[in-house]
Amino acid sequence: MVMRVNLDCPCCCKKMRRIILRMKEIEMHLIEKQEKRISIMGRFDPADIAIRIRKKMNRRVEILDIQLPQQPDEIHHAPIMQHT
Repeated sequence: MVMRVNLDCPCCCKKMRRIILRMKEIEMHLIEKQEKRISIMGRFDPADIAIRIRKKMNRRVEILDIQLPQQPDEIHHAPIMQHT
């Protein structure tokens, strides 16, 4: 998921990093301060994470992109031949 959050100062960036690191659902994150974007990966509900960040940071959170996890292709087996 990619979000936009206004991170004005280094303190805001540190606070955001602490908040993200405490969320157990988030496996990886990337904070792009210049673009005001945060990319996170993991198993979570995007709306719940955005609400939690908004409450803790007291800033507007805008969800830019949500990528659903890719499902592995179904394994197709050859039909089983029965001898009669």
